[in-house]
Amino acid sequence: MLKFILLFCGFLFFQQDEPVISWSETYKLSWADFKSKPNNNESTAAITASGITFGFSITQTDKNQVLSFTSEVHAHFYPKQSWYKVEQTDDHVLGHEQLHFDITELYARKFRERIGKLKVSNNIRRELKGVHQSINKELAEIQNAYDNETDYSRNYETQAKWSAFIKSELQKLAKYKS
Repeated sequence: MLKFILLFCGFLFFQQDEPVISWSETYKLSWADFKSKPNNNESTAAITASGITFGFSITQTDKNQVLSFTSEVHAHFYPKQSWYKVEQTDDHVLGHEQLHFDITELYARKFRERIGKLKVSNNIRRELKGVHQSINKELAEIQNAYDNETDYSRNYETQAKWSAFIKSELQKLAKYKS
């Protein structure tokens, strides 16, 4: 069985001093990116730790009137929290793990899209945090659905359907890529 871990960092300045891999169209994960020691007490074959980091900055008047805001959203893979068992994995399983990371990027794009629709107001902090919470909830739900429907990569036909679906969804949101 495969599992994934979603790590949600609320603000960029709270990030750990841990190396991360930022999602890129041109970079695909390899088993060498999975740096943590496997948990041999679990039946799980691999763990992908990925998540969305998010930060924002607000410009205000001296009377606390919000004038503007900027934000940053990134999809990251965490090597030191990701692992695999050599004897239980292959390229197909690696593709399954890559798709977990791709799903994280898809939801980072959805997050950027939703942020782009927000209007400047004195409620912007609350609105940004609300969008962040809902994206993280949706991301966790789709990651779980992905594992369940593909039977953790063992259902090859459903795995292929998910791969095509996520590729298509990433393309639809290409203007929001990292």
